[in-house]
Amino acid sequence: MSPKTLWQSNSTFAFALTIGTIGGGLFTWFGLPLSWMLGSMTTCGLAAILRLPIAGSKRARPPMSAIIGAMLGTQFGPNAVAGIVHWWPALIGLAIYLLIAATLCYFYLVRIVKLDPVTGYFSAMPGGLIDMVLLGAERGGNERTIALMHSSRIFLVVFSLPPLLSLVTGIDAGTRAATYRPLDDLVAIDAAWFVLAIAAGALAGRLIRLPAPYLIGPMLASAILHWMNITAFIVPSAVIAIAQIVLGTTVGCRFVGTAPRYILRILLTSTGSTLILLVVALCMAFALQYVLDIPIEGIFLAFSPGGLAEMSLVALALNLEVSFVTLCHISRIAMVVLGASLVSRFQASRDK
Repeated sequence: MSPKTLWQSNSTFAFALTIGTIGGGLFTWFGLPLSWMLGSMTTCGLAAILRLPIAGSKRARPPMSAIIGAMLGTQFGPNAVAGIVHWWPALIGLAIYLLIAATLCYFYLVRIVKLDPVTGYFSAMPGGLIDMVLLGAERGGNERTIALMHSSRIFLVVFSLPPLLSLVTGIDAGTRAATYRPLDDLVAIDAAWFVLAIAAGALAGRLIRLPAPYLIGPMLASAILHWMNITAFIVPSAVIAIAQIVLGTTVGCRFVGTAPRYILRILLTSTGSTLILLVVALCMAFALQYVLDIPIEGIFLAFSPGGLAEMSLVALALNLEVSFVTLCHISRIAMVVLGASLVSRFQASRDK
């Protein structure tokens, strides 16, 4: 990349972050839940539709994912780790959920929307945006449609969850915010452990080829440090707000370069598939509340088909069971990627 191109890329991303920060500030001023994420996502999405000179950044996601991972690891103390053994019904329910929801979405996208079978199949799988695009492209699917369908799903799920949680469970998302933690709560020694968890976890994640290595590696490193009581660092609220702004901005920027009419069509199509996924998730949450010691809103969030980082931040922002939500979303992505890979290979062998 030439210096001029690099400067243009950085300037358009900086402009996008500025727009995202303004949006987050406005949502915060109005007292809306998940204000920094929803505000930045909304304003950048509108800026993309209006064709303002904004762009996302592939380089911004890994370090931010590492920060989020280390932050999520703080939720895996001894009590949370001990509770994992009681959560196995959720993993069985998750497999059932994926089978039902993905099948319904596939028939909706292929039979009603009239997408081709390959594009419809990889657009219907609720997880692993990059993996689904790559696998779909290998099988001859429409990469652009698959990418936009998954981006739209994440956008719609994150945007609709606060009002849905309030409507279904009766909780007020605006009153469930996590405790505010000032910057000076992170003393020097805790900051050192925080940075070490990020660096060591990201490196280990790459070396052992974890899925989402920049997020899961630091999360595991941080979780081990907290579980062993080596440190008890808590990430300040300002850092969490920055993470939400960057994530919201990158989600909104995924629509850059796409014709407004096509964005509208994808959003309308994705609304139907997202509704199917959320309704099935809600049904599973109602069923599993009788066998899990987790509030129904926590189960619903754990089964909601958003991105791993986004849903984990939603759980943190709404002060829900972060370790449970994170574990379920990691499992969901692993099940989707493994299942889609096996089906893709099976179909490829049949076509030979």
